[in-house]
Amino acid sequence: MNVKENKWWQSAVVYQVYPRSFQDTDGDGIGDIQGIIQHLDYLEKLGITAIWLSPVYKSPNDDNGYDISDYQDIMDEFGTMADMDELIVKARERNIRIIMDLVVNHTSDEHQWFVEAKKSKDNPYRDYYIWRDPVDGQEPNDLVSTFSGSAWEYDEASGQYYLHLFSKKQPDLNWENAQVRQEVNNMMNFWLDKGVGGFRMDVIDLIGKIPDEKITGNGPKLHDYLQEMNRATFGNHDVMTVGETWGATPEIAKLYSNPERNELSMVFQFEHIGLDQQEGQHKWDLKNLEINDLKEVLSKWQTSLGEEGWNSLFWNNHDTPRIVSRWGNDGLYRERSAKALAILLHMMKGTPYIYQGEEIGMTNRPVTSIEEVEDIESVNMYHERLAEGYAKEDIITSINVKGRDNARTPMQWDDSANAGFTTGTPWLSVNPNYHEVNVAKALANPNSVFYTYQTLIKLRKDHPIVVWGDYELLEDTTNEIFAYKRHYHGQTILVVVNLSDNEQEFICKDEIKHVWLTNTVAPIDVTRTVLAPWEAFVVEL
Repeated sequence: MNVKENKWWQSAVVYQVYPRSFQDTDGDGIGDIQGIIQHLDYLEKLGITAIWLSPVYKSPNDDNGYDISDYQDIMDEFGTMADMDELIVKARERNIRIIMDLVVNHTSDEHQWFVEAKKSKDNPYRDYYIWRDPVDGQEPNDLVSTFSGSAWEYDEASGQYYLHLFSKKQPDLNWENAQVRQEVNNMMNFWLDKGVGGFRMDVIDLIGKIPDEKITGNGPKLHDYLQEMNRATFGNHDVMTVGETWGATPEIAKLYSNPERNELSMVFQFEHIGLDQQEGQHKWDLKNLEINDLKEVLSKWQTSLGEEGWNSLFWNNHDTPRIVSRWGNDGLYRERSAKALAILLHMMKGTPYIYQGEEIGMTNRPVTSIEEVEDIESVNMYHERLAEGYAKEDIITSINVKGRDNARTPMQWDDSANAGFTTGTPWLSVNPNYHEVNVAKALANPNSVFYTYQTLIKLRKDHPIVVWGDYELLEDTTNEIFAYKRHYHGQTILVVVNLSDNEQEFICKDEIKHVWLTNTVAPIDVTRTVLAPWEAFVVEL
């Protein structure tokens, strides 16, 4: 058995909805489940196979829903379980599956398990979490939180510390406790029985942690836990599972996604996402993207999994800035560069993910002061760096380039007030460019970014070469040209993208049989040797 099993998720295209920012139907300024239902026809028109839904569970919202207080209930602002059931059914009527965001590395500190665990050292729930005695009156060790500061929080009442690799309101679960694993399995089966299409697994590489040895990612028991989970839950269903694995190499990715190991369908790896940060530094320490580095990393992931794993393809998610602002040109060439980046990614092997608004070329929204920032990670970093002597302007620059709010501004539906997102005051300010960049305008323009995405999705559905073809990078191009071929059963397609604001020379040495897609109105001329800025095309040879 290898990856060529023709699972539905191998030819799927997944659309990520960040419910808080998608559509508000009750005027409270916060998106809701009914808002997603309202736009299912739009998503069906786009052509997607599945919706990955960022968390909608009950949560006090310290980290926008990634701090869960009840896995089997719905956040009040988002609606009710009846709304959720309706979404699953109505999406399935349109052949769209709902992928739940599974956050099981940690819970909220308001989850009933943790409320109990804090009561006493001999409470039956105490061991659901990771507690340690002080060492010399201090934290047990120097593990740090992703959101700044120590990963240990002192509990006065018991005189012990608990571990939180994220916010102190997100205590880490103790996966060594078999009862914890059983609780998680029961919860997953609750959702599988409702008919969800699978799970996106938040920071799943952390569940095998050994805090005393300062091992957080890829702990020794990680894969045992996943195999046990597979047997007890989703392994018995025709669903898709994708693990968020920040530290994954191709070899590690094979451990997760080789079908013979019975773990996950695929992982998100983030190697390309680190290419615009300084070597060995934090994501806030910026550097320019080198196109050759991008070619090297994406090509490596195209070829090195072979038949032993499956790849995911993405530019954006709720944690990363908008790709057209990051590596495209969100000014003069916004639409063309958005299409170019889409073509580059969607013609590769793997399951593509589209983040809400990406399909209309939504951009980052710059801020001028920390008061405009909502994201806990950015706010904590701001105060930490300010205390370390960084200039305020430099910190704001970093937030404007990499801050998570960039992806979270409300979806831009039309040019009415608040971009048609809400009749109330939006929880996060709408990007002021919504008069120009919105769904209504995109749908009305046959040359919009939307229709490029729609075509790319259709090409994947109609042509097995896009799903299964071998990948070959064209090495003899200028730096700024990213060109590759896909080969399958005697068929070859060529994908050429100019990732720059300047004209670039490219000579096509092959005979073009058929033009599949182009992002300019100029016809593809084989004799023409110069590509316009951000020009991209897909041709069959």
